[in-house]
Amino acid sequence: MSAREHILARLRQAPAGAPAPLPDVTAWFAATPDDDLAARTARFRSHIEAAHAEVHETDDAGWPALVLELAAQKRLRTLLVGHGTPQATALQARPQHAIELVSYERPAAEWRDALFEGIDAALTTAKSAVADTGSLILWPDAREPRLMSLVPPVHFVLLDAAAIHANLHAAMTAERWVDGMPTNALVISGPSKTADIQQTLAYGAHGPRELIVLLRRRAGA
Repeated sequence: MSAREHILARLRQAPAGAPAPLPDVTAWFAATPDDDLAARTARFRSHIEAAHAEVHETDDAGWPALVLELAAQKRLRTLLVGHGTPQATALQARPQHAIELVSYERPAAEWRDALFEGIDAALTTAKSAVADTGSLILWPDAREPRLMSLVPPVHFVLLDAAAIHANLHAAMTAERWVDGMPTNALVISGPSKTADIQQTLAYGAHGPRELIVLLRRRAGA
């Protein structure tokens, strides 16, 4: 018997241990008191701004004009929007501006060069956000594919302030993630960044170099 066979034989003969008890995650989070929406919003904003994201407060009526104003300030030429989304309709209804609205309505393979080289920014919606880490939660779908938040150098994200949860567990529980999730569930905590061996940060190496959060407060909220 070889040494390898001897070791494997001893492992197979070893008595099976009792499975370790699973942690009670729900009870652990339940012991942590939740705070109100104002506190969660302030905590979210503090954390995501510390990660070099921009946050601009707005409302239902004002966010389209704000997007176009910020795009003009940053001298953006093209803005990618989800095909047939309410956000695209709201922007298309605004007076003509210098920026060109491009609808994501074709498979990426059909316009890959234009997507990677001709789009300056994209606008997507956030499903919700996490206050403790300053993170956005995105659930890409056919109208707002994953590439919209990955390829353009500037990423605008429209977030409802009422959808800010204390932590990821609270988001998963309140939104019933157990009932079904998309192929990609994204948690974004700032612009894309990387570092070399000297720990020098560089932004935009593997995704957007700018993340701009439009914190929308609904009417009456």
